[in-house]
Amino acid sequence: MLMLGSTLAVAAILAIVTSLLFRELGTANEAAVRSANNVVQLIDADVQRNAELYDTSLQGLITAWRRPDVMTISPELRQLVLFDRATAAPFKGDVVLLDETGRIVADSTSLTPRLDNFSDRPGFQKHRDSGSLALVVDGPFLSRWGFKDLCISFSRRLPSDNGQFVGIASASMRLSYFDQLFRTLDIGPTSTVNLLSADGVMLARQPDDNNRTFIGQNFSMRPNFKRILREVNGSFAAVSELDGAQRLYTFSRVGDLPLIVVVAQSRDDVYAVWKRNALLVAGATGLLCIGILWLSWLLGRQLRLRQNAERELAALASTDGLTGLANRRRLDQVLKQEWARGMRSGRPLALLMIDVDHFKAFNDRHGHHGGDVALRSVAQTLAASIRRPGDLAARYGGEEFMVVLPETDKAGACVIADKLRLAIEALPAFADDTAPITVSIGVTTHLPVSHDVPELLFQAADRALYRAKKNGRNRVEFEPYVAPSTELQA
Repeated sequence: MLMLGSTLAVAAILAIVTSLLFRELGTANEAAVRSANNVVQLIDADVQRNAELYDTSLQGLITAWRRPDVMTISPELRQLVLFDRATAAPFKGDVVLLDETGRIVADSTSLTPRLDNFSDRPGFQKHRDSGSLALVVDGPFLSRWGFKDLCISFSRRLPSDNGQFVGIASASMRLSYFDQLFRTLDIGPTSTVNLLSADGVMLARQPDDNNRTFIGQNFSMRPNFKRILREVNGSFAAVSELDGAQRLYTFSRVGDLPLIVVVAQSRDDVYAVWKRNALLVAGATGLLCIGILWLSWLLGRQLRLRQNAERELAALASTDGLTGLANRRRLDQVLKQEWARGMRSGRPLALLMIDVDHFKAFNDRHGHHGGDVALRSVAQTLAASIRRPGDLAARYGGEEFMVVLPETDKAGACVIADKLRLAIEALPAFADDTAPITVSIGVTTHLPVSHDVPELLFQAADRALYRAKKNGRNRVEFEPYVAPSTELQA
C-alpha cells in the first residue's frame, strides 16, 4: 500500500508537470508569434516610411514635370526643381523620368540625361500595358549605372489629358538597405527575415545561405507563399520548402505596397528556452520522483523489518521456549476466545490436562537435560497429533500440558485424549530405561453459557487428571464441568 500510494503520487506529479510543460510549450509558441509580429510591424513601418519618401519624390517629379514653365528655366534650376526631394531617401539609386519609348528625359545623376533605354524593364511594360496610375514595385535587378548591386524600383505612370501612355517616373532603391535593416534584428541564429514582392519574387533575405542565393527566385507557385498571399497577415507552422525544416511563419503586407515581409522562425529558436527549462524541470522532477520511490521503498523495508520483528516478538511472547508449544499466556487468550465463540455458536468446548508420569524420578535419573529432552519429545508428539486449525497444544507448567479442542463433545475429546496417550507411550525408551514415557490425561467438556466461569473448566480437568493418576496413571479420565451454583452448594 505504501508503494502503491507513492506510485500514484509520482504519477500525479508527472501528470501535473507534463501538463505544465505543455502549457509552457503553448506559451512559448505565443511568445514567438508576438515577437515575430513586433519584428514584422517594425519592418513594415520602416519600409513603408521609406517607400512613402520615394513615392513623394516621384509625385513631386511628376508634378514639376507637368508644369509648362519648367522647360523654360535653366538646366541647373530645372534639376533642382525636379530632383530636390529625391535625395532624402537612404540607399537611393537613380531617379529618372522616361518617355513613352523608355528613353531617359530627366536624370537625377546629371544635367544631361544618360543615353539609355529602359523599355525592356517589366515595370515599364506594366505601366505601358495598364492604364493604372498606382505605384508599381519592380525587381530585383542589377543597376546599370553607379552602384553595381541589386535594386528594386518604385515607379508611377505619367498622367495625360487623353489617357495615352506618355512615360513613367522611376526611382530605384538598393537592396543593401534591407540587408542592413534585417541585420539589426535578433530573431535567432537559424531563423530568417524575408522580403518578397506580391508576385512571389524574393527581394531580400537575412541571414542568407552562403551556398545558395534565393534573391530573385520566384516563389509564387510554392504552397507556403500561396497561403501567405491568401491570408495577407497572420502566422502558421509549416515545413520550409527551402531547407525542409519545421518553421513558424509570421507575415504581413507592407501597407498598400506590393511587398510582403515574412519572418520564418525555426523550431529550435522558438523552443530553445522552453527546451532548456523543460530539461531542467524534467530532470528535477525525475530525481524527485526517484527519491520519493526510493524513500518509500526504504520506509517500506523498515516497516517490513519492524513488522517481522514484532511478529517474532509476539511469537516469543506466546511460545514456550523449551518445547515450542504455546505458553500459559497464549493458552489463556485462546481459551477465552474459544469460550466466547462457543457461547455464540452453541457448540461444546473440550479441555485436556496432561501430566508426564513419574517425571520427578525420571529427572533424577537423567538429569535436567534428559528431562528437557523428554518434555520436548512429548511436546512434539502433541503438536503432531493435534491437526485441526482451531486446536491448541500448550505447556501449562513443569511437566503439565493442556490441549484446547473447540467444538468437541465428550466422546470426541476422550478419543483424541486416548490417541495422544498411545502416541506418547509409543515413543522410544529413553537411555537405559526399559519402560516408555507415559502420561495421565484429564478430560472435561462444557457448552458455555452466560454466567459460566472458564476457570472452573481448568478445575474440572485438574480433578480428572488427579483421578487418572490416582487410578494408576497412563490413563484417561473424564470429569464433567460443574456450574458455579452447584460448586457453591457442594
